Amino acid sequence: MALSIRDKATDAAVRRLAELRGKGLTETIREAIENELRRSEEGIPLIEKIKALQDEFAKYPKTGNEADKAFFDELSGDL
Repeated sequence: MALSIRDKATDAAVRRLAELRGKGLTETIREAIENELRRSEEGIPLIEKIKALQDEFAKYPKTGNEADKAFFDELSGDL
């Protein structure tokens, strides 16, 4: 079975990944597709990931302290 990639950017990306991993083109494509399929099948929707992070963050007690805007402005160069 043949696969023809006519897009130069896609071809270059596959070749770059294959070189980085020290593998052949076919093996590189197969692994990339299998990894993406697994992520798609097992993937947790982004909204659920964000909710989990929000829940974890909410466990920390509030300090009552306020951020020093002038300090952070100086750090970022916004004076």
